[in-house]
Amino acid sequence: MPDRIRSALLVPVAETARLLRQRPRRTVEADLLLWRIASSGLLPLAVLMLVLVPWGDRALVSDPVGVVWFNALDVFAWALVWLLGWGANAVYGLVGGYRFLALALGYELPLMFALIAPAVAAESLDLGVIAAAQSGLWYVVWMPVAFLAYCLGVLGMSVRAPLDAAAGADLAGGVLAELSGVDRLLVQAGRYALLVAGAAVAVPLFLGGGAGPLLPGWLWVVLKAGALAWALAAVGSRLPTLRPDRVLQPAWVVLLPLVLLQDLVVAAVVVWG
Repeated sequence: MPDRIRSALLVPVAETARLLRQRPRRTVEADLLLWRIASSGLLPLAVLMLVLVPWGDRALVSDPVGVVWFNALDVFAWALVWLLGWGANAVYGLVGGYRFLALALGYELPLMFALIAPAVAAESLDLGVIAAAQSGLWYVVWMPVAFLAYCLGVLGMSVRAPLDAAAGADLAGGVLAELSGVDRLLVQAGRYALLVAGAAVAVPLFLGGGAGPLLPGWLWVVLKAGALAWALAAVGSRLPTLRPDRVLQPAWVVLLPLVLLQDLVVAAVVVWG
């Protein structure tokens, strides 16, 4: 067990050092501006998402439409991942980019409608107000379908299994195939940061925000976000990569109608409950 812990700690450090020393390579006639914007943009997007999260009773930025901003940032992440493939001007990257667009069509609509459920229940788009409205019962308890759709969306936007066909091994890495050096390091860091940011936003949306015994609110947010991010990564790593067609059909035929039904139930509870 100590060897495993040591390996888990040292491997990321060694990989970071290797990428920092690696000389960047470029493909023929790559669109360097778009490629550079895409590779360096994921990490700042994740930071902006984290800024929206209320850490206990306080938020770095208290915004009355925080849910809308989060969804907008998610769409920007969608565009940046596609640009990783487009900007490289290489076959594997382009195929990976279009795969990601197809996958995003499957997870993005359920994610958007999943965000509606907690907003309707709290009658607000402010993440702080939504968290405070869960003092009696966390929304995850009576909005499980919306929570599931949201979690799938987080896995999709961070290009994590099982929604990582855009970076599949059959494409030699797809949108990541031509990245090297610092550019690859930034993208990998951005993917992990998006996973953490998505988990952190789920805390005020579904997991009661900073509510919890004994510990300060901000620490509860950190613990809940960390636990959810770990769970998503662990579960995703044990699932096979899904082809876009295997995602689109169940997402639109099954998941999307269930999320819409969840929204209607929440609206009915708010109006007549």
